[in-house]
Amino acid sequence: MRSIVHAGRRRFIGFAGAAGLLPWHLASASMSGDSAQSWIPAPALLADLPRVMAAFAVPGLAIAVVEDGKVTWQQGFGVTHVERGTPVQADTLFEAASLSKPVFAYLVLQLADAGVIDLDRPLVAYRRPDYLGRHLWLDRITARDVLRHTTGLPNWRPHPATELLVPQAEPGTRIDYSGEAFVWLQLVIETLTGQSLDQTMQARLFGPAGMRDSSYAWDDAMAARSVHGHRTHDADDEGTPTQMLREQWSAAQRIAGRNGRPLSAWTWDDAMRALPEVQAHTPPGLVNWAGDILANAAASLRTTVRDYATFVSLVMARGAQRASWELTSPTREAMLTPQTIGATPWSAKGLGWNVEPTPDGPVFHHSGSNGGIFKTFAMGDATRRRGTVVVTNGGSGQYVYRRIVRAATGHDLLAFDR
Repeated sequence: MRSIVHAGRRRFIGFAGAAGLLPWHLASASMSGDSAQSWIPAPALLADLPRVMAAFAVPGLAIAVVEDGKVTWQQGFGVTHVERGTPVQADTLFEAASLSKPVFAYLVLQLADAGVIDLDRPLVAYRRPDYLGRHLWLDRITARDVLRHTTGLPNWRPHPATELLVPQAEPGTRIDYSGEAFVWLQLVIETLTGQSLDQTMQARLFGPAGMRDSSYAWDDAMAARSVHGHRTHDADDEGTPTQMLREQWSAAQRIAGRNGRPLSAWTWDDAMRALPEVQAHTPPGLVNWAGDILANAAASLRTTVRDYATFVSLVMARGAQRASWELTSPTREAMLTPQTIGATPWSAKGLGWNVEPTPDGPVFHHSGSNGGIFKTFAMGDATRRRGTVVVTNGGSGQYVYRRIVRAATGHDLLAFDR
């Protein structure tokens, strides 16, 4: 069987170009994590990046850096689609994948600050979706459990159309990473606000923060600006461009356009009503449940690298600079405080973020992977008010972003070796 990396290298040679030959470590942060070193990637790293991207068959990526609490640098590399050759630009939209979770967590904590939701009240007291099974443990799951991944729920059900959602472990006793839990909490927030996920995000976070290029939903304009993903683990694919949710949401978009209600305004009930018609016009198995055509708090954020870096800056120490819509200092600190349940050096959970100690102090971070195609990463040092974000459209993107983060920040995270 041919190596997909070799096939990818042949296809991506057009944008690889001439690469610099200086070792990255000569101009980048030392691996001891020099706190005075800028996290802006060194010229040698950037010069060598096309070669590394080609080696791992990652056609496009973007990097942004936060310093002193502000986005100070960003740059795109490569292309959004290998066959079209469209270059990655400042306004290119990437799938954030699971980087969607910390952003949603921020919204939930905003609502907790406002007294709209109690983090320690069982979710069933707010909303009990029909797809929940019957289990006593479900009655104990709270928003705090969701944000720190201690619900005991699975990540995703293999057969959501026919399989009820039930816990695999007692809530609060261990870490079980769960996208399903985030969707349940999303429906709770929908009930409490009377709005769709994206409407609430735009009003409470994206608008005030100036994140104009961020949305959990989908429309034709976003489709035109979004990268396509490229698989690298299947030798038969040879990096064929694809896009998560494109087919499902495009089918739903036709119904939304006809009804005059955009997907960004769809609630769970809207998706349920549209589901039979969407299924009738899509191949069997493509759309299995309403969650396939609804904005998804756990995974469907599309954003520019600058917008996401702007969000990372909100998690920094704010002091007197805090705006009225931002998290209060105690809540922001709680977001980055490790939980004691099941914590390890690489999986300690705050409220929406992972937290890992380093020689320079703790950093918060999160990674993303949608369908094994879109690989993303964000990290910040809240005390020093600095951060970095790397988003990619290649199935081996984690190997590239880890090299960038190690070289630019000096932090070789234990989480990278899980």
